[in-house]
Amino acid sequence: MRRHFGVVAGLLAALALAISPISVVTNRNNTIDSTLTLVMLLGAWAVLRAAETGRLRWLLLSALAVGLGFNIKMLESYLVVPAFGLLYLLAAPHSIGKRILHLLLAGVVMAVLTLSWLVAVDLTPASQRPYVGSSQTNSEIELAFGYNGASRLLGRFGGAGGFGGNGNRTRTGTDGQGTGNQNGSQNGFPGNGQGGFPGGTNGSGTPDLPPNVGRDGQFGGNGGGMFGTGNPGPLRLFESALGSQIAWLLPAAILGTLALAFQRRLRFQGDRQQQALVLWGMWLLTEGIFFSVAGFFHQYYMTTMAPAICALFGIGLVVMWKDFRTSGWRGWLLPLALALTAVEQIYILQSYPSWSQFLTPLIAVLSIFTLGVLLAYRLASRIRVQAPNVRVLSLALALGVLVLLITPTIWAAIPVIQNTASQLPVAGPSQGNDFARNAGGPAGGDGASTSDQALISYLVAHQGNAKYLVATPSSNTADSIILSTNKAVMAMGGFSGSDPILTTSQLSSLVKNGTVRFFLLDSGGGGSLPKQILEDLPSQLRERLESGGFGGFGGARSGGATTWVTQHCTLVPSSAWSTNSSARSQLYDCATTH
Repeated sequence: MRRHFGVVAGLLAALALAISPISVVTNRNNTIDSTLTLVMLLGAWAVLRAAETGRLRWLLLSALAVGLGFNIKMLESYLVVPAFGLLYLLAAPHSIGKRILHLLLAGVVMAVLTLSWLVAVDLTPASQRPYVGSSQTNSEIELAFGYNGASRLLGRFGGAGGFGGNGNRTRTGTDGQGTGNQNGSQNGFPGNGQGGFPGGTNGSGTPDLPPNVGRDGQFGGNGGGMFGTGNPGPLRLFESALGSQIAWLLPAAILGTLALAFQRRLRFQGDRQQQALVLWGMWLLTEGIFFSVAGFFHQYYMTTMAPAICALFGIGLVVMWKDFRTSGWRGWLLPLALALTAVEQIYILQSYPSWSQFLTPLIAVLSIFTLGVLLAYRLASRIRVQAPNVRVLSLALALGVLVLLITPTIWAAIPVIQNTASQLPVAGPSQGNDFARNAGGPAGGDGASTSDQALISYLVAHQGNAKYLVATPSSNTADSIILSTNKAVMAMGGFSGSDPILTTSQLSSLVKNGTVRFFLLDSGGGGSLPKQILEDLPSQLRERLESGGFGGFGGARSGGATTWVTQHCTLVPSSAWSTNSSARSQLYDCATTH
């Protein structure tokens, strides 16, 4: 940035990235998207050097970065491949044939590194390795191109998704017989209000899973999209669901791209600024298209989109400021960019009334003042008045830019101030929550941050010599127990409860040899989904979940194991282990089977 556009552009881009809400909240979380973003930026640096010098080693380094990114977050790392490839194809100082040859070699390197882990795992006998979580065939290749591939784009979660997958390759540890010992994340979806156990909500009383699930297992088909990502469409990124996480500065970045594209005749070879246009513009375009149409993703995935938006924001302001002081139509892009960005921010804020009541007037008044000064400069010669001097213009522009940074800074700061930790990190306040609660109140968090101490006490007191304290349907219901006790907990269905790991014979053997004694199961259909979520689902999907689900533990694929537990083990009265009379969980004791 500094080499091609100067110090100011670099500082603006760095500041925008530092306060990018979804980037900040993801950096504070143990998800791996920030690590992926770092690797992608290293690849961007390498491919820029390759385009400038034409040296193959830099291109191969960028291919290595993409391949490494695949082993961090699978196919999400490939979203930058069009930008990297197009940049080298257009800008490298070689003949077109040599450029294509170099790209083919880079593709081979990328493919080898991409497939190395997948093939190594799948060639290892299943009995000698852990089960591949979130897959239905115990295959890394299926996981990469199915659940973490086509399913993300198409929004289907039938066989390998279940509810609760976060795209990470959660691996369910085994003891040689396919059983899972899952050290779950800090927070999970299901809860009884006190620990992420089946059947409840998060700490604020709101379901951790948004209720908008489409029919027939498709996300985004009933209003707001799965996980609150909105409905697919060309304006999806500008709606509050995603816009509040990533799009506060997006209009300015888009118009900045336009300003850079029309600076001069396109000549990619040797023009460093136009090379940056290809890299960051294509990066933004590819990610923008994906997140506008994809059916199944989480908001924090958009962390990888932040570098492109912030780079183009910094570049765009510098380029548009230069154009503004010259004649021509490009001089109008700067006030237009500031106006559209302010309008977008005010639009997003309408979903947060308590915040909008003081942020909207602040943004509107200061933006109107800035636009007034800028327009006075542009129109001064036409209306025959004295134009503001450059110093006044600079101060007005600084004020206009700073006011546009206020809201994203607040959205990024709220999780920091509240010290919240979530399995699905989201920046900003909850819709409708007041200022005091979000700015100074205790963290809402997820219900799994605490535990049902009565259950914990009962399990610890009666564990005996069993290897596992308890077995649960998924790691989402196991994580808080692990955190509270530091003991092994079996996640029978892997991360989301959808992994067909155990057969009834394996389960019977585990019980007989004393490996596990207690089973904490959900008492009703719908897996581990809270009742209020089930009630909001379309009837066709709700009936399918209640009759066996989409492969979650207790569903069609592994319902035999659940049936075996309920038929052969003793139901422990809830009064013996729970202080929550409304809990939908059931505890079974298999010390003696019948």
